[in-house]
Amino acid sequence: MTARIDPKPLNELAANGSAVEHIKDRSDYLRGNLADDFRNPITAAISEDNVQLVKFHGSYMQDDRDVRLHRQEKKLEPAYSFMIRLRVPGGDLSAAQWIKLDDISNQYGNGTSRITTRQALQFHGIIKFDMKNTIKAMDAALLDSIAGCGDVNRNVMCTPDPALSRVHAEVFPWAQKISDHLLPQSRAYHEIWLDEEQGKTLVAGGEAAETEPLYGKHYLPRKFKIAIAIPPFNDMDVYANDIGLIAVAENGHLAGFNVAVGGGLGMTFGRDDTYPRLASVIGFCTPEQVLEVCFHIVAIQRDYGNRQDRKLSRFKYTLDRFGLDWFQQELHERLGFALSKVRAFEFATTGDRFGWRSSTDGLWHLGLRLEYGRVLDNDTHRLKSALRAIAQQNLSGFRMTGNQNLILTGVREADIEVVENILHEHGYAPDASHLSGLRRNSIACVALNTCPQAMAEAERYLPDLISKLEVSLDKYGLRHDDIKIRMTGCPNGCGRSVLGEIGLIGKSLGRYNLYLGASFNGDRLNRLYRENLDEAAILTVLDELFTAYATHRREAESFGDFVIRAAYVNQE
Repeated sequence: MTARIDPKPLNELAANGSAVEHIKDRSDYLRGNLADDFRNPITAAISEDNVQLVKFHGSYMQDDRDVRLHRQEKKLEPAYSFMIRLRVPGGDLSAAQWIKLDDISNQYGNGTSRITTRQALQFHGIIKFDMKNTIKAMDAALLDSIAGCGDVNRNVMCTPDPALSRVHAEVFPWAQKISDHLLPQSRAYHEIWLDEEQGKTLVAGGEAAETEPLYGKHYLPRKFKIAIAIPPFNDMDVYANDIGLIAVAENGHLAGFNVAVGGGLGMTFGRDDTYPRLASVIGFCTPEQVLEVCFHIVAIQRDYGNRQDRKLSRFKYTLDRFGLDWFQQELHERLGFALSKVRAFEFATTGDRFGWRSSTDGLWHLGLRLEYGRVLDNDTHRLKSALRAIAQQNLSGFRMTGNQNLILTGVREADIEVVENILHEHGYAPDASHLSGLRRNSIACVALNTCPQAMAEAERYLPDLISKLEVSLDKYGLRHDDIKIRMTGCPNGCGRSVLGEIGLIGKSLGRYNLYLGASFNGDRLNRLYRENLDEAAILTVLDELFTAYATHRREAESFGDFVIRAAYVNQE
């Protein structure tokens, strides 16, 4: 398989490319001077160029914003540290890997780990001088952070629930296959962090071999995301991805995938030319075709994506700029065949399932509700210690979900009571039925205190806000209704807030825009309802909506459908 590099964007790079494009251009395939910068003992930070470059190695530089002003007053450098995000296609970890990752969080991180909305695991609080040891420890667990961030294809997601059907066993491995197929080929990661000897592979004639056969010297214009969903569950929010693959089963076996393209949820306040977009379903491919289909879709974005304005660089803008008809023709020319007609499918929900279920192999799994993916011990429960104890006894595997939850997989029936006892002993209920439907279906991004993009709180605030909203839920008999609420500290979309039936996007400290009306199954975006609300206003507005919903909803009508039907927001 060969990739066609369109020279036009590259020729225009010197004059018109963004600053990040120039950093990639002079990086020597992601090497730059990262190795020297991380050895620099003068500062806990790295250079501005390397802040961008280290993202391709799966890390972001952050500082503790809770103490930023205090340190400025003391004329101290900000409290810099690094977040490292693992690449875990499909979110699948063994018990042995879980133990090693738990060790990393204790030895090098802030004592916690966090399941992300892309089914990966990330560590916070890694200091600069521990980065290399951290990545070596990850490597010892047969894991890496390559493509965890940066302008490449990110972690490939897949519906993780092994109890869905026998088809699941056929679908799940494709997450790993696609991830491997689209992985950057530069050896910079191995040279810088794992002490691999630097060298260039030569081909006949003594020329250096092409380092990146897919990505080229400049990689992609922006990040790229792929997810696989298995109907009727859209727990991956498949339409939020640059490529969404919807598994189609026939006669109990995987027939192939419906292909959706151009999803993306981020936007920028004050720029009407930025917007969220759901992916468009364009056709069907067989399993044998899916790697080639993904490869060439990525290559089209590489060749035609906007490299001048990073706010407009995502694949969704490329599609809207050139049109779906153009894109499909370009894709068909590169593939040498046309996608088949879309096959029938139907989604029911974007939510996870909690509690015990038997799987098709005669074993059991347990869906655990985690509060925004954070694995920690605190005053109310010691989940981190409980999961470690389960892993140490090799009682289960671990699969992370796209909704920041965790599934314990492969549990023998004889061990169910053992697992439950461990969780109870550590103050953690194995069943989420005691939680309100709003809390069970909530998602929040990290936001403050570590995310540099955050304008407001999310993970640290949403639990308290939900407690106050539960007063209204109880008043109107809605406590156990599944209503999906999502909060992000900025409009970048990490918590998929624009796909929440209730979406809250931070504008400034303590103030949020309120969005309403996304569908329960993830095929409709929400719409702006009120701007710049403080907590009191949020509680008042949602109390009014909850009473209207309880009084006037139709049978089995979701909250998102109700606010559309009642014209609180328009569908279009």
